[in-house]
Amino acid sequence: MRIDIITLFPEMFEPVLNESILGRAQKSGALQIHCHQLRDYAFDKHRRVDDTPYGGGMGMLMKAEPIALCFEDICRQTDSRPHFVYMSPQGKTLNQQRLKELAQIENICILCGHYEGVDQRLLDTFIDEEISIGDYVLTGGEIPAMVFADALSRMVPGVLSNNECFTEESHFNGLLEYPQYTKPSSWRGLDVPDVLLSGHHANVEKWRKEKSVEVTMKKRPDMIKPGDD
Repeated sequence: MRIDIITLFPEMFEPVLNESILGRAQKSGALQIHCHQLRDYAFDKHRRVDDTPYGGGMGMLMKAEPIALCFEDICRQTDSRPHFVYMSPQGKTLNQQRLKELAQIENICILCGHYEGVDQRLLDTFIDEEISIGDYVLTGGEIPAMVFADALSRMVPGVLSNNECFTEESHFNGLLEYPQYTKPSSWRGLDVPDVLLSGHHANVEKWRKEKSVEVTMKKRPDMIKPGDD
């Protein structure tokens, strides 16, 4: 998978997306992440990508043309038209099911908004999907883009050591993850459940399923669907 990110602050992504699992995945060729400085596509000496909104109001809006030029350049680089996502508090809230679907797309481009938003004409003609990471407002789209890119990348073949690394996690199958324990088997008078020490794989899987439902019922009852109990 190739992920392109259009941003005013490409340097913010380097310490996050070029380290650890995602960094290794890029070095191995399983994943490509490219950040593009939007100001490189401005056309005045001050490299401005924003202007005042028609009709008045506070703040500035990101202009349509620099974003369009950047995206069109990415299309030429990839010889394709990537699925174009705008990180926006007005978008649909990101969830694991949508991530599964988007992980099937080979090229995705992410636009990080700033100021008071983006000229609506750009959104109407270029953007395929608006995505939010929650019902709150941040200072810009960079942190949401990092969240989206990280969550998406985990499901790309070759990024994690094996598929179980993500298929057993919270939300992937519609439930929260079961409790987990590590050594020592007894810690400050608290013992690991006997079933996890039994070596009986079928009983362990049954316990994990039951605990996933129990944890989800306790913490996120809204996630429980008929047939989960």
